[in-house]
Amino acid sequence: MTAAEPGRACTGESCVTCSDEAVAVRVLSLLDDGLATVATDTGAEVVSVALVRAVPGDTVLVHAGESIAIVEE
Repeated sequence: MTAAEPGRACTGESCVTCSDEAVAVRVLSLLDDGLATVATDTGAEVVSVALVRAVPGDTVLVHAGESIAIVEE
């Protein structure tokens, strides 16, 4: 499974897989191979968390399908 799902279109103001900005999303679950399911404004998406030590419940900043930071609340 890759971060961008084939055939999925970006909608709305921003998209976690192809936007030019980082988007804050909540980690729902961790998957194999450094991936996670996250909650976005348009539903669940799969992104990479290979660069951060995220756990379910964390809010992460995602840019181009890659989590780049954990947001301290």
